[in-house]
Amino acid sequence: MGHPWNHKRVYRVYCNLRLNQKRRAKRRLPKREKQPLLVPQKPNQVWSADFMSDTLYAGNRFRTFNVIDDFNRECLAVEIDTSITGKRLIRVFERLRLERGLPEVIRCDNGPEFLSGDFVAWAESVGIIIQYIQPGEPNQNAYIERFNRTYREEVLSLYLFRNLKEVREITYWWLNDYNELRPHDSLGDMTPAEYMENYTGNSTFKLST
Repeated sequence: MGHPWNHKRVYRVYCNLRLNQKRRAKRRLPKREKQPLLVPQKPNQVWSADFMSDTLYAGNRFRTFNVIDDFNRECLAVEIDTSITGKRLIRVFERLRLERGLPEVIRCDNGPEFLSGDFVAWAESVGIIIQYIQPGEPNQNAYIERFNRTYREEVLSLYLFRNLKEVREITYWWLNDYNELRPHDSLGDMTPAEYMENYTGNSTFKLST
């Protein structure tokens, strides 16, 4: 016994439900070369950037965009919101530009925000080299991965946040402690602030004002 519909009716319903869209081809990334993880010899030589995600108490997800200077492991920014686009990254870096200048190199993964045309064009316009790590190799961005783990353990996993304001406030005070008061073994038991002060006291490097 046949069906009460024919192929034309089925196809019409198929189109009305917008199921006839072309499959998006998987975007192929250009080949990424492995770069040695060197310790920069001066501030603003290499910054590392990465994203993290977590949830509020009610279940709403939010993201953080973290930036550190590899030279003294100082955290320069933790941007927090429910959505952070490539254009938002530009605003973060422009704010940092006023505070301390811009880096020669930004090391990051192959996330869509870092690959966005807006961000890539901006980086080229200000003379920044984007150094993409190889896919699936987070160890190639080890400095920020280390920071992310500490931030996760001491902030994101330690508190139940009711809203983004709480996340931002607790993060702000934690960053003050991280940058100003906490000595780092890799910095000869100096804090990031002390390490920077020691460098600037023996060089002509000046932060933007």
